[in-house]
Amino acid sequence: MSSGVAARRDAKKLVRSPSGLRMVPEHRAFGSPFGLEEPQWVPDKECPRCMQCDAKFDFITRKHHCRRCGKCFCDRCCGQKVPLRRMCFVDPVRQCAECALVSHREAEFYDRQLKVLLSGATFTVTFGNSEKSETMVCRLSNNQRCLILDGDHHCEIEIAHISTVQVLTEGFAPGGGNARATGMFLQYTVPGTEGEAQLKLTAGEDANASRRQATAWLAAMHKPRESMKLLRSSLNLRQTRTT
Repeated sequence: MSSGVAARRDAKKLVRSPSGLRMVPEHRAFGSPFGLEEPQWVPDKECPRCMQCDAKFDFITRKHHCRRCGKCFCDRCCGQKVPLRRMCFVDPVRQCAECALVSHREAEFYDRQLKVLLSGATFTVTFGNSEKSETMVCRLSNNQRCLILDGDHHCEIEIAHISTVQVLTEGFAPGGGNARATGMFLQYTVPGTEGEAQLKLTAGEDANASRRQATAWLAAMHKPRESMKLLRSSLNLRQTRTT
């Protein structure tokens, strides 16, 4: 991909909405698959009472709209200001208690797992049934739409075209913990071709920084369960143990 196309893909612009400032993709087609559209606010005239505690709105009890669901609440039921990354808000925004809980969980995904996926890791990559493999760096694109592999050649796989992902594991951690991730197998379609392509990523065997980074990258692909619902909307994620 040319530098001009890459720059256009990552370009953003600052926009102001009734809910606050948002830093959104300049080109809608390059938006993150995790993104959410701002909800339509429930009209003020249709909510004389708080939609959570049923408190009547008046001069003292003011009404507020949750920026995530658009429903109308009193300050007590909608007083939290929480980051809402999926709508690209620059600053934390007002949300009801239920939405704030979801946004907090998503924030953990953005602050931890997503950063690891964007940073990438080095793997031994095998395409299809080939007996040859090569060392490549695999990472999630900045707009989270593609898996990018760079080595002797460059490969991009759109998340929307991935049909199956298997995180390969072995053994169990001390104390009965989770199995250790060793690689990943995925199947995907290539636009303009029939059937499915496949590739396998394998982490290095040496216990060095590269191996630890690869293991962390693989772990970010399938934990924690609640946060990974964001990825499961695009990936049919399942785990397979190797022998």
